[in-house]
Amino acid sequence: MVKSDPPTPPVRLPVDRLALLGLRDGADGCDWARIRGSQLSTGGHFAMPLLAANALCAGVLVALLSGQVPLWQLLAWASAVAAAALVVAFRRLSSGNRTLVTATLGMVRGTALDGLLLALVWSLMPLVFAGQARGDAALGLWMTLVILMTASTVAIVSLPLAGIAFLATLGSSMALSLALSGHPSLALAALVFAALLGVICVGRARALILVRAQDLALAERDETVSLLLREFEESTADWLWEIDAQRRIVRASARFGLTLGREPAQLDGLPLLQVLAGTDWESGNVAPTLRTLADKLKAREAFRDLLVQVDIAGEKRWWQLAANPRHDEGGAFVGFRGVGSDVTEARQSTDRIARMARYDTLTGLPNRLLINEALGHAMSEADKWGSRCAFMMIDLDRFKAVNDTLGHPVGDRLLGRVSERLREMMTDNEIIGRLGGDEFAVVVRDARDTERLETLARTIIAKLSRPYEVDQHTLYIGASVGLAVGPRDGRTAEMLVRSADLALYRSKDAGGGVFHSYEPQLHVAAEERRILEIALRSALQNDELHLNFQPVVDTAAGSLTGFEALLRWTHPDFGPVSPSKFIPLAEDARLIAPIGEWVLRRACAEAAHWDESIRIAVNVSSEQLHNPAFVSVVAQALGQSGLRPERLELEVTESVFLREGTGAVRVLEQILELGCRLSLDDFGTGYSSLGYLSRTRFSTIKIDRSFVQAAANGGREATAIIRAVVALADSLGMTTTAEGVETEDEHRVVGALGCGKAQGFYFGRPLPLNEARTLATNSKGGNSAAA
Repeated sequence: MVKSDPPTPPVRLPVDRLALLGLRDGADGCDWARIRGSQLSTGGHFAMPLLAANALCAGVLVALLSGQVPLWQLLAWASAVAAAALVVAFRRLSSGNRTLVTATLGMVRGTALDGLLLALVWSLMPLVFAGQARGDAALGLWMTLVILMTASTVAIVSLPLAGIAFLATLGSSMALSLALSGHPSLALAALVFAALLGVICVGRARALILVRAQDLALAERDETVSLLLREFEESTADWLWEIDAQRRIVRASARFGLTLGREPAQLDGLPLLQVLAGTDWESGNVAPTLRTLADKLKAREAFRDLLVQVDIAGEKRWWQLAANPRHDEGGAFVGFRGVGSDVTEARQSTDRIARMARYDTLTGLPNRLLINEALGHAMSEADKWGSRCAFMMIDLDRFKAVNDTLGHPVGDRLLGRVSERLREMMTDNEIIGRLGGDEFAVVVRDARDTERLETLARTIIAKLSRPYEVDQHTLYIGASVGLAVGPRDGRTAEMLVRSADLALYRSKDAGGGVFHSYEPQLHVAAEERRILEIALRSALQNDELHLNFQPVVDTAAGSLTGFEALLRWTHPDFGPVSPSKFIPLAEDARLIAPIGEWVLRRACAEAAHWDESIRIAVNVSSEQLHNPAFVSVVAQALGQSGLRPERLELEVTESVFLREGTGAVRVLEQILELGCRLSLDDFGTGYSSLGYLSRTRFSTIKIDRSFVQAAANGGREATAIIRAVVALADSLGMTTTAEGVETEDEHRVVGALGCGKAQGFYFGRPLPLNEARTLATNSKGGNSAAA
């Protein structure tokens, strides 16, 4: 064992403030070159915060003064600030500064130019622009400058000379501006504040350099200790072991005996392999690593870092061994001498890390990494033997509703129950894993039996769709499955996963609760969807979207009461694109909000030119209503167009109420406070909860066209539903609108059932803008809207 302490490192702690500033070299005995290098290196770590502080403060001032100072002046100044900040950041982040070990006085003194450069461009703000600021903008200007000075003090903490140059210049500029504007006391306060920050900057710089210097000392000491440890490890280790030419233990050390739980004298003369094998020696079922050790000993060759599993009193342990063969003076082999250490805990930690890297911590199932490895191996085997493998992707239906309503802890426990059911269905031919979220996957090694694959997919759906009891809640979810078979549906693991994903998407698109196998046309559809999404992202800018207007009439008088604005898209290459294609695409791509805002503004602007008796109805997505800023969008659309709020009717569906805690109900209430009307669209086709009607004051309930058509064909259930909805609306002070009225019989039926308004092809197809204007103009004379 090494008993002597390592020598004291040569680095001494600095106390000379002038040397700290770089104004002179330090006293003899201090390694000031390394300290200066540490200063510049630390300055590089604070370069990005300094850049961010300058950019943020400049942006705040541009925003504050944009209404009081010419914008071009502000932008020119902000550009100068950005340029100066970038120059300083690049200087500090240059490879030469970030990796410095030593630095000269000139390099430290050069940092003053950084602080001076930043201070000069910032001085323009109090000297040039402060006189033009008024009210809150003036207060915000001075507050921002104070914040900038404070933030810069922190960001340039390791370069006090730069900090002092910055604070002195900017503080003087602020004081001069305040003095010239007739505030001498504030000017004095600005100077005092700058001076205090300068003192703080120097003090913190000294403290930081003390720490850095100590780190240098510790690093040097660690290096010295490492050298000593390497020498120590070459001469000794946790324990020594030695065997003779017959592989029997000789001269067992005390620590070797202690590790084996036996007295050293009891070990002498025993075969090493027998001692290490323990209870497995008699059965011959020894660990493979011991066989490797036996081969090394038999070959009489040196070895290092050999991991061996040993048996100590029935407990499995891991040792790391190293040894060299020994020879006598005549060159004859006499045995081995070596060192060993117990690395069981390190081995167990390595195994735990390896398991965590490949297994999901929540469910204990293989994770995406291990599933991909298993799929790659299955595809290799299938290619090798001319066989088939398969990959299934499983997505839980309605799982998000559980998370949203009961919380993520319940959702996590539900995922655990799902994984248990999946495990029960797996055999040696399948590997089940969790990809993430509510997505699972199955790798089927041998997939030659197509019927068995389909049966497994149906079984998964059926078992996962059974109710779950979680925390006294009975939960109902389902599952959708996408299936791909390799190598038919993909020559690589990545291609097969994509094929299964496309098949899963089709299952989800079909409503869930089913499985689909991959088909080549799915890839074509996905590519078409991708191209459409790219085109849709530029449709607004390219003026490809337009509105058509569906007439809404009074069923009794046949007179026009309003229009429903319907979005249409005509692409220059694809031609007209069906709303059933691009509306869901816009929702998935998060484009529905900007498109919906465009529709609202355009519809309000057009309706403002119509007769005051005609309303405009606009469909609103749930995504828009879950954004509190949507109320401002509605208010702006009304204000800019001049449309009276009561002439605007926003149509929503029941899906907006499914997400709890998102504030959609509050948004609807605020829209009602503006004076707008609300319509509940497609009532009766969704969840049809009467609770929705009690949450919000709807003006209109719209009856889906499926009920209208069924009632016109004599359907008693549809007739009863329409009559009940009309009665419900009347009792709540609401009106009803029948959608999809296309024939005289349907018009007569909905009128007889009490629907106040109707719309559909019977009254007019969705009209282009010019035709809608004409119809709106003719309606002033009381003309019927019927086509």
